[in-house]
Amino acid sequence: MTDSLLTEVATGNPTAVEAFLKRYSGAVWGLARRFCSSAEDAEDATQEIFVEVWRSADRYDPAAGSELTFLMTIARRRLIDRTRKQGRRPPPTLLEDATTIAAPEENRSELGDEVQRAQQALSQLKPEQQQVLGMALTQGRTHQEISAAIGIPLGTVKSHARRGLIRLREMLGADAPPAPPAPAKEGSR
Repeated sequence: MTDSLLTEVATGNPTAVEAFLKRYSGAVWGLARRFCSSAEDAEDATQEIFVEVWRSADRYDPAAGSELTFLMTIARRRLIDRTRKQGRRPPPTLLEDATTIAAPEENRSELGDEVQRAQQALSQLKPEQQQVLGMALTQGRTHQEISAAIGIPLGTVKSHARRGLIRLREMLGADAPPAPPAPAKEGSR
């Protein structure tokens, strides 16, 4: 068995650092995006996580678990600490109505139904559209990262994503916003 990337990262090997980032940045970004309120926060958190991994790489023990397990354990701890720390600060803007945060109990079953409909619609897309949208939505990967990961041109990735999203909107009945009301006819007052 060859040495792990983390073992090489611990020695300061820049090639290993680059390979490690390429292999795991999507997974960390996806996790950070679920914990953070904005993309900017998720970017900051992702950077903090990888800095912590570089500092801790010499503690990695392949017998204790995989690199991904080691990385995600650090990521999870960092994100929980970050969330707790931010929870102690007053929010930058207060919501006018605190009840808008959680869905009322009677709407939760509707939300579950909508999630099920969305998953069913996603499963009806072409396989290449499912793959591209899956990587973008669940792993937080960019079009460029998807292109590199699956070995197809960037334009093709963008086409699959766009066509897949359009098809999802059609299947879910979210085609277009309602048209503005027609102007009142003269003399109808």
